[in-house]
Amino acid sequence: MKLNTIERVSSISKKEFIARYVRAQKPVVIEKLTQDWPAYTKWNLNYIKEIAGEKQVPLYDDRPVKHDEGFNQAHATMKMKEYVDLLKREPTNYRIFLYNLMKEVPALKNDFKFPKIGLRLLKQIPMLFFGGEGSTVFMHHDIDWANILHFHFEGKKQCILFAPSETKYLYKVPHSLITREDIDFDNPDFKKFPALKNTKGYICHLNHGETLYMPEGYWHYMKYITPGFSMSLRALPQKFKHLRYALYNVFVMRYYDNFMRRRKGQKWIDEKNEKAILTTHSHLNLK
Repeated sequence: MKLNTIERVSSISKKEFIARYVRAQKPVVIEKLTQDWPAYTKWNLNYIKEIAGEKQVPLYDDRPVKHDEGFNQAHATMKMKEYVDLLKREPTNYRIFLYNLMKEVPALKNDFKFPKIGLRLLKQIPMLFFGGEGSTVFMHHDIDWANILHFHFEGKKQCILFAPSETKYLYKVPHSLITREDIDFDNPDFKKFPALKNTKGYICHLNHGETLYMPEGYWHYMKYITPGFSMSLRALPQKFKHLRYALYNVFVMRYYDNFMRRRKGQKWIDEKNEKAILTTHSHLNLK
């Protein structure tokens, strides 16, 4: 795969951010956007354990999607203090995904600001994500096609992104937000997935306090190089066609997919995975 390093800036004005990245729908890493936040000095795993240790949290691993699991259904639960101890003790595939810890621990809201950077950020749903050393988040795009500011804390995290225009080469699973789950985007099998050789994407490594801007509908694959956690703030898509896609995903696609899982069971999942290959290869006249 052709992966270009995502541009990095130390800081950026609202005018420049909108002109160079939002309008161009191009990702960027902003290195010092959070340095005046209390979170910049306070947020680490020990602090989260101290302030939220008794909270029961949902955990996800890297098992393939199953027909009898609901949309974003957790695979296990654990107290936050136990989960943090696990992260610090050993590598684990367990992650916390899309968790509104701000609602559970309102004190965390005092530790960050909503950047005045030209995006109308939704203030109701800041989400936290945690992962252990080596854990990965499968390639996906968000259901709402949002513009995303992704802030990383503690350690290092690798991010691989693809624009929506690259979807035709990514083996997207129909009626879903994911690509084929058996693709290793760190070391892709080009014999099994030859279309990936045609992709043009982006890569970066986020360090503590750095911010990644992901434009509307961008595919993203995340890997925790070390244990750590991130927070995302989001703004609704600005392009009308992207807003239309988001409404379809939220109000039609996910309900249709759940209906078909109940009706056809694992056969529905297998059919979708097969169609991902057939559809992708049709763009290259591959068999």
